[in-house]
Amino acid sequence: MELKEILAFLTKLKENNNRQWFTANKAEYLNAKAGFEEFVARIIERMIPMEPGLVGLRPSSFIFRIYRDVRFSKNKAPYKTNFGAAITPGGRKSGGPTYYLHVEPDKSFAGGGVYHPSPAILKAIRQEIDYNLGRFESLLNEKNFKAHFGELMGEQLKRAPKGYETDNPALKYLKHKDFIAMKALKDEELLSPDIENVIFHTFKSLKSFNDFLKIPIFEVISGREEEI
Repeated sequence: MELKEILAFLTKLKENNNRQWFTANKAEYLNAKAGFEEFVARIIERMIPMEPGLVGLRPSSFIFRIYRDVRFSKNKAPYKTNFGAAITPGGRKSGGPTYYLHVEPDKSFAGGGVYHPSPAILKAIRQEIDYNLGRFESLLNEKNFKAHFGELMGEQLKRAPKGYETDNPALKYLKHKDFIAMKALKDEELLSPDIENVIFHTFKSLKSFNDFLKIPIFEVISGREEEI
């Protein structure tokens, strides 16, 4: 199934977000899911030279379920109206920085980084930025990063985080609770013959940024493993 058909299915799902319709159209959902997995598999194949840790991993290791957890949400719609894949060595639950692809009518994007890290990882990332501010800023100012993403995005604190002074030169980054970059993709871009190339080069532009974030993240993860 092509991306055009996947977008068409997601549009219908958005208009009929209920179990009765979904059950009646389960075969179309499975075809759309399989089509998205095939698309992600082609992206992964192109990414392997720059991220060898992806070798041998299936697309299902990265793709999110379409079923929503509505237990604590006011929105009781049972299904997501997008397909999403968080591509990272070890699978999306590994805790490392991701390359994220989000396909949704009129709301698609590609990007990545670290979204909603645990307190320990957030603390470690802030320390790494504080210690290596020059390196971090140089990554954000790289020509390809700026061209694809513009600037660092994500939720931020209103005040300086605990342990940091208000005159810290890295403060505007230390306030971040997420460290992500995103490039919006219009529907017509998704349907262009060049879309796989566009997404690959978007992810390639994120490589150095993600490599920077890996350092503090895996220090925390490896410390946990040693404790066990």
